[in-house]
Amino acid sequence: MKTVYLDNNATTQCLPEVIEAMLPYFGEKYGNASSMHTFGGSNRKAIDIARQQVADLIGAQYADEIIFTSCASESDNTAILSAVRTQPKKKHIITSAVEHPAVMEPFKYLEAQGYRVDFIGVDEKGNFDMARFKEVLDEDTALVSVMWANSETGTLFPVEEIARLAKQKGALFHTDAVQAVGKVPVNVSGIDIDMLSLSAHKIHGPKGVGVLYVRRGGRFMPFLMGGHQEKHRRAGTENVPGIVGLGVAAVLAKTRLQDGTMRRVAALRDRLEQGLTSAIADTKINGNPAARVPNTTNISFGYIEGESILMFLNDYGICASSGSACTSGSLEPSHVLRAMGVPFQFAHGSIRFSLSDQTTQEDIDLVLKVMPGIVEKLRKISPFSRIAA
Repeated sequence: MKTVYLDNNATTQCLPEVIEAMLPYFGEKYGNASSMHTFGGSNRKAIDIARQQVADLIGAQYADEIIFTSCASESDNTAILSAVRTQPKKKHIITSAVEHPAVMEPFKYLEAQGYRVDFIGVDEKGNFDMARFKEVLDEDTALVSVMWANSETGTLFPVEEIARLAKQKGALFHTDAVQAVGKVPVNVSGIDIDMLSLSAHKIHGPKGVGVLYVRRGGRFMPFLMGGHQEKHRRAGTENVPGIVGLGVAAVLAKTRLQDGTMRRVAALRDRLEQGLTSAIADTKINGNPAARVPNTTNISFGYIEGESILMFLNDYGICASSGSACTSGSLEPSHVLRAMGVPFQFAHGSIRFSLSDQTTQEDIDLVLKVMPGIVEKLRKISPFSRIAA
């Protein structure tokens, strides 16, 4: 059975070009890049090339603003804890109510440590509440950390305006851009961003490597301490194969942004949405159709459970999700959809389809073929449907 993979916000396929570039660094080029001898030290050049490739993707002015980490979760934690540790007199921090757990959990931890925390809400389309943000932002704010694009709905936040307002109050601004980089243009040089997180495996790179962008001259304290790697900003032997793979993935992602690939992906996404909503009653698109990344749709199928939908889709080889991969397995509706006020009978039946440039017309056709029958079958046996009737 062919796998129809529509869960690219969870992870993407590592492309052949990326794998080919990485392979030598698992074998004949296995040396430690921090070694003094040429055999190991020659890998330093490969890291430097990858650093520039990532900088080019996000518009960083200097390559040394790129810090390689193990994942975006580490990058998020590093940014948040650095911001508060470098500003010990400030005790207020701000984020949104729909962040990834890698941001939400550190904020909850800091709240338990006595920090004043504001979790800014969203409206029914997932739009950031700018009015509330302006009310709570003050001179005591150490950090504003707001995602660039929501992982579940794809809704884009106005990071440029949020960053500008934060800067006016003297606060640091961090954005988790994991779901935005490679899907929409990102240019950190043109925005008041102090720190930005991204992940290799969300742009067709390998798992186990991420990036924290830190603007040159900004306040920063490392999270992992030990060796001198990454100019003493992140200790630990460099993951040379992963870093090389990320560099190649960054080059390919920049090409996709420029050659119209993402417009094709958006067209497939729209065709999927239109086909499902026209064929199946009681469906609801979650998010802001006018401001979202091109590959993501979150659709609620009323009066049934998303987990049951996923099980039936899996029987056809179709991979999707009911929310963030980091919160899968929970029977509770997504915290994102709850924050948006999606009614319970719809929130429980929400499915996220996230496409990539590997997605084909045939993939979409299969989903459109099988979904009406799946929904009809589940509604016949669902207690939610009987309550609605």
